[in-house]
Amino acid sequence: MSHQNAGENGFGALANAWSTATRSVLRSATAANRAAIAAMDSAGTEPNGECADASIPSLEYADPDWTFERSVEDPTALGPGDHVTFEKALSDEDVRAFAEISGDTNRLHLDDEFAAETRFGGRIVHGTLVSGLISAALARLPGLTIYLSQDLEFAGPVGIGDRVSARVEIVEDLGNEQYRLETVVRDEDDDETVVDGEAVVLIDDLPEA
Repeated sequence: MSHQNAGENGFGALANAWSTATRSVLRSATAANRAAIAAMDSAGTEPNGECADASIPSLEYADPDWTFERSVEDPTALGPGDHVTFEKALSDEDVRAFAEISGDTNRLHLDDEFAAETRFGGRIVHGTLVSGLISAALARLPGLTIYLSQDLEFAGPVGIGDRVSARVEIVEDLGNEQYRLETVVRDEDDDETVVDGEAVVLIDDLPEA
């Protein structure tokens, strides 16, 4: 994002601050992403307990509202260019579950009246919950994906209820079953990239049934 565009959209200063703070803090983001996935799991099953059967052996289940696509099914065929996209709406239930699980009870995410007086004009989703969709996409690579590192830059906010997609694409085979990936999260409702970064993962064989 250029300085000119940052000034125009009003979020540039915050995006730059987020980028500086999170580049070091979130370089190893496994624990935070686990909280995000736990929030999705909790919110996805609480209303009626119904969920679709998982289509990937390494996943416990999948919610009917979640969608994903991937370019390769065989883990032995993984290479640069292969990708996965995971998409879901980030609901108010997701946000409140994540606040409880993570302990991040910032009123910007939870209090409508408070958030209305901020630069955003309303509540927004936790940044770490948004980036947690990257972990969801990585989990849908073929094989058993183990998160090693994550480097993130936040470019803008996500509103409560917005539909968000995370795309991970292998850009380099590092050897020893390790891969470097480009990771991008987009707010599909606003048609904007909200998180950009890179991850390194290890992809093991699935345990034998």
